[in-house]
Amino acid sequence: LRVKSTCFFVSSFAAALMKLDPDDGAQIMDYIRTQALLSREKALLQSSVREQKKLLVENAKLKKDIEDLRGQLQDKQRRRLGLKKNTKTRPKSGFNVSSSFSFTFTFTFSLNGQRRKRGDRRGSELLLGVEPRLDVSRLDLRVGRVLSARNHAHSLSIQEVDVGEAAPRAVVSKLGPNVQLDQLPGAMVVLICNVKARKLRGVVSKARLVCCSQSKDCIELLTPPPGSTPGDRITFLNFPGEPDKELPSKERVFERLQPDLCVDSKGVAQYKGCGFEVKGKGLCRAPTLINCSIR
Repeated sequence: LRVKSTCFFVSSFAAALMKLDPDDGAQIMDYIRTQALLSREKALLQSSVREQKKLLVENAKLKKDIEDLRGQLQDKQRRRLGLKKNTKTRPKSGFNVSSSFSFTFTFTFSLNGQRRKRGDRRGSELLLGVEPRLDVSRLDLRVGRVLSARNHAHSLSIQEVDVGEAAPRAVVSKLGPNVQLDQLPGAMVVLICNVKARKLRGVVSKARLVCCSQSKDCIELLTPPPGSTPGDRITFLNFPGEPDKELPSKERVFERLQPDLCVDSKGVAQYKGCGFEVKGKGLCRAPTLINCSIR
């Protein structure tokens, strides 16, 4: 009953506004709707502040534990090297103990002192002997504007997308029958920009469109919040890491993250309960779908 009364009030207000100002009435209503949407998104962000603070505290504790473990392993390595240096066992023929120690020390030093490039998360993990950290911050998610779209071979299509770079990126996609290509030019979309470029049916695809779907025939493109511009980064409050320069194809990072990527009952895209956010502008959403997967 409340929803019906609200809809009746909005329609009555719009009708009255159009009578008072036929020229600018539609623009005023669009502005009011946009402000209401932004207020709703702000309320969603504020409602998760407590949980986010709790997760940040837990992340800080885990980081401290990892640093302590790394220090313990380094101490053990130094003690083990000291024992090897002081051992005076007779070497085998053709093998020099001092050269063996020098090789071990040089290898350990180069491993600890190697420079980490941006996006290379495996320096400390390699030293600790654990797998690289896996979370959504490894994806380079950006806002893009579709410049053109055309059909390609075997149900594929090609989109030229502006992502705020000197030249647009070509993206080869399989969007399904319900996505109208003639309506895509000018649309704002979300892309993964650090996937490895690969050739599909003769065209090199340099990014991946992020879609939400309930089935193979029910697919929608994820949309950024109003006011977004090409090149805007999409970040996650609880996962603040820097993205990889290029996702290693052998690790299948996106495929392993996909079970935790979804659209909730309010149409908001999220990873483990944390929304896809363009800072200062709002959350990414599905146009109409809810409770569905992201691919």
